[in-house]
Amino acid sequence: MNAVDKTGNLSRRGFLHVTALAGGGMLIGARFSLDGARGAAAATAGADAALNAFIRLTPDGIATIMAQNPEIGQGVKTMLPMLIAEELDIPWSQVRVEQADFDSTKYRGQMAGGSMATPMHYQSMRRVGAAARAMLVAAAAKQWKTDPEKCTTEAGVVHFKKKSLSYGELATAAAEIEPPNPRTVPLKDPADFRIIGQEIPGVDNPKIVTGEPLFGIDVTVPGMKYAVFEKCRVHGGKVKTANLDAVKASPGVTDAFVVDATAQAESAAASFSMFQVAPPNGIAIVGDSWWLVNEARSKLEVTWDEGPTASQSTAAFDRQAEELSMQAPERDLRNDGDAAGALASAAKTLEAAYQYPFLAHAPLEPQNTTAHFHHGGLEMWAPIQTPQFARGDLAKTLGIPEDQITIHLTRMGGGFGRRLYWDYMLEAALIARQAGVPVKLVWTREDDTRFDFFRPGGYHYLKGGLDDSGNLVAWRDHFVSFGEGPRFAPSAEMAPNEFPQAFVPNFALQASKMPLGIPTGALRAPTSNAISFVVQSFIDELAAEAGKDPLQFRLDLLDAAPDGMRPAFDAKRMKAVLELVRDKSGWGTADLPEGTGQGVAFHFSHRGYFAEVVQATVSKEGELGVDRIWVAGDVGRQLVNPSNAVNQVQGAALDGLAQALDQEITFEGGRTKESNFHNFKLLRIDQAPPVEVHWVMSDNQPTGLGEPALPPVPPALCNAIFAVTGKRIRSLPIAKHDLSWT
Repeated sequence: MNAVDKTGNLSRRGFLHVTALAGGGMLIGARFSLDGARGAAAATAGADAALNAFIRLTPDGIATIMAQNPEIGQGVKTMLPMLIAEELDIPWSQVRVEQADFDSTKYRGQMAGGSMATPMHYQSMRRVGAAARAMLVAAAAKQWKTDPEKCTTEAGVVHFKKKSLSYGELATAAAEIEPPNPRTVPLKDPADFRIIGQEIPGVDNPKIVTGEPLFGIDVTVPGMKYAVFEKCRVHGGKVKTANLDAVKASPGVTDAFVVDATAQAESAAASFSMFQVAPPNGIAIVGDSWWLVNEARSKLEVTWDEGPTASQSTAAFDRQAEELSMQAPERDLRNDGDAAGALASAAKTLEAAYQYPFLAHAPLEPQNTTAHFHHGGLEMWAPIQTPQFARGDLAKTLGIPEDQITIHLTRMGGGFGRRLYWDYMLEAALIARQAGVPVKLVWTREDDTRFDFFRPGGYHYLKGGLDDSGNLVAWRDHFVSFGEGPRFAPSAEMAPNEFPQAFVPNFALQASKMPLGIPTGALRAPTSNAISFVVQSFIDELAAEAGKDPLQFRLDLLDAAPDGMRPAFDAKRMKAVLELVRDKSGWGTADLPEGTGQGVAFHFSHRGYFAEVVQATVSKEGELGVDRIWVAGDVGRQLVNPSNAVNQVQGAALDGLAQALDQEITFEGGRTKESNFHNFKLLRIDQAPPVEVHWVMSDNQPTGLGEPALPPVPPALCNAIFAVTGKRIRSLPIAKHDLSWT
């Protein structure tokens, strides 16, 4: 039967590909579109996000479920199979999970990013399991010569009256059953869930704690050599000359050569508007061990064409932003009402300038790829969040068809958005092609810090107006960011409907841009991780100016959407999480000691509603300690895996805390000044406070959790510092400020 019927629609057989396995059993694959769910990236906009999942049932009753999406620590390798297993109606103890390779003939939407896994797959993966269960029931009913509706299932067994057959016994026969229409298979009532909603440990946990190979950096293949790649410290610089012969003479080095893909890959990634990767230019050193090739790297003597970015620096950005703030904005992003007039007539006005720095992703596993170019094709083992985009760019760069590129997905040791970009894969592919053997490229920590796709910094020049009753009536933000022409640099934009738009009758968001030669990109909760600091800190300032409790000020503001305005989020849901975190934290009722204060903030991002309270203690000498964080979140009616949900929220909160306390990336002469964890500091164990997580279970579709809990933490912490010291933190990181008080 054809996968597509005469009407052009996907047939049932096209939805479920069923294969009898040698030795008995069945393999079930599914292809379908996702109820019009939008893809996570611009390249797939306008098309349904189609996926595949596979179930392999064997006679011993074990179901092996393929995890299609890349696992980056967000838990999808456990969560997506849980959805399938629930509707398959099989005990989790009988489930085995395998990571799928990238395969666009079987899967679509095979990526990680944007907290999209749950909203995209919650229903569709359940349908995969339900359709497979229906086939098993049909096989049993056929054997018993009864109506399938009279049969029931429980724990991997089909029952009819006093008869029963296990899934293992039915697997081969079920492979011969015509698949049902996936849109009509009944799904379980959530009241009957046995797996969804349970705390299921991560399927990789045993391997992680025992050190078994899982990650890209663990990969070894026969005949493999090792490589390092030296790039110009000025972003965008190119090789002019190098002492390659001297480097080749180093112990253990088998080759050293210039890689310049500019000609082959000119604008190769231009179609991937969210994820643009420049073609590699630098020097590869290949040899028998990573240690030896990295030692040989120290002998390199290179002259570079540094290019125009050599004139850019953090100090220059700061000066230019200040100059632009005093000029007319380049353009309006949003203009509701009459902000200028309302500010002029306001009873009170308040102005403030906010700034946040560039940030690195700093995953614990540095970038790496193992590549083998053979028989005219490329085989890769890579920790990548966007394999489809990577493959397209690799094909253009190498001049080979996409179907000649195989990508094995490895688990990632962190990413936070860094592995949306595939620069390290391009490097490895080009090195392997010239080396003629499998090559494992591993970046140093310094490489990883210096050559990131950084979270862009930004500048905000704000003015707010209050009426006689202390209500917010006007808001103006001159946002100075990076980009050229009509476009912002990646992740350097600000949405025109960011809060408090639609809750203030007179609202103006204006923008000016500065050119940037330094690569930028998405970092966990992109744009929101910076915008929340600015907006929620200035909201706190306005509450203080109005003489109002800052949490109540926010609740009042959420009630203030003018008629005809359409907020970007549901104010009732945000109020619910704000009220919950108020109650759980003892806001306004706790008897706090001298030097201890609480701060509050909320933010809506990636479909998640989160409000958070941070309690901090500041000594009179200015020593800061974070005592506790309370989080209230609303991500819909169902937590698929509650233990992983809490893990994601706690991790996001601590990530936001690290960003606020002591992280920044600075530039001088187009070079990244920071290089490792000594000057780009991660959160230490003794800095990590308890993070208490609470949920509002609203009657809405389940959504993702990797990102939305992060943005409220930095402003809530800064607001807590103000509650103690009376000092406003208007630029990050906090470590640069004197917090002493009397």
